Amino acid sequence: MPTAKPTNPWLILLGLALGVSVSNAFGRFAYGLILPSMKSSLGWSLTQSGWLNTANSIGYIVGSILTFLLIRHFSTSRLFASGTIATAVCLLATGFDENLVFQTACRTLVGLFGALSFVSGGVLAASLFQNSARKNALAIALYFGGGGGLGIALCGATLPTFLDVFGAQSWDWAWIGIGIAALTICPFSVWASSRLSETEHDTALPSIPPVRRMLGQLGGYALFGMGYIVYVTFIAVWMKEQHSSVLLTTATWMILGFSIMASPFVWRGVLARFASGTPMALILTGVAFGSALPILVSNGYGLILSALVFGLSVFMPPTAVTSFVRQNVDQQDWGATISFFTVVFAVSQALGPIGAGIIGDLTGEIGDSLVVASAVLLVGALCAAVQKPLKREAA
Repeated sequence: MPTAKPTNPWLILLGLALGVSVSNAFGRFAYGLILPSMKSSLGWSLTQSGWLNTANSIGYIVGSILTFLLIRHFSTSRLFASGTIATAVCLLATGFDENLVFQTACRTLVGLFGALSFVSGGVLAASLFQNSARKNALAIALYFGGGGGLGIALCGATLPTFLDVFGAQSWDWAWIGIGIAALTICPFSVWASSRLSETEHDTALPSIPPVRRMLGQLGGYALFGMGYIVYVTFIAVWMKEQHSSVLLTTATWMILGFSIMASPFVWRGVLARFASGTPMALILTGVAFGSALPILVSNGYGLILSALVFGLSVFMPPTAVTSFVRQNVDQQDWGATISFFTVVFAVSQALGPIGAGIIGDLTGEIGDSLVVASAVLLVGALCAAVQKPLKREAA
């Protein structure tokens, strides 16, 4: 497992967290902001629009499986670095061709390399502050929430205004700008991962995770993947259908990003206290409520409150999984178990965007998909609520 060299561990954590800006904020969330322009400029249906994020999720499935297979044979730091750089390059390439096949390939590769970066970085972050459960929980939460929230806030501060000023047809330059920003981040993230040295790898096949005893947590994480991605993909499209102003779109996404950045401090006590599925259940309830708020309170205040509630919760399920694995699984199996959770999450996540697009095309209202997604998330919360600590059960 990785161990930190004598460098400020918080600085290392910052570099790792900025990798999440590339893999998740730029790689997944930015699509939702650019999608309204792509949809109107290229004449896509809601199903086609959802398909591209399903393609991203299919890539994420492949990347998660690759990480599961590679993490025992290659340096976790090297996997993180290579995944982050490759994600940035694919984001840049997205702006060079409008063909749906090319766009599908780019979104798939962004998902694949993003998973490699995201999962490996989570293992690296979990190796920090081993002697302090509270600091370790905070480090894991900051990894998932800090960099991702910053990246989303930056997208919110720039993309809506850029696309409004230069028009929907400038969506390609938006992707090129995101790619350049991602490549600018890469050197610091690569440096951070290089400061974590590796112990000798055990090349034996990883232990099979105790799936039967983790069904509650697995079910909750799977339904989170299926539900949250609907909001991420289509909330900006729904806002455009409601004729929301550029200022409201910018404010909503910036509040979403800043709320994500604040979320580790909101949840760190809960994550450190419980080794069960309780944190996941509470977090998914928050994500569900945030997803439904735009429909329940259909005005600007509802959107702002939605961004706040959704943002305070949405990046915490991966944190809850990582914390759960750290507290319940032997250290040599962390990487493989986290990768297994990520594969389950990625498979379910692939169903969300295209399913929501189909529902939206059938009913003529993408808001209906947000309501369905909220219900799915609440079922996930119920699944997680029944999860018991593994080690206590074993004892």
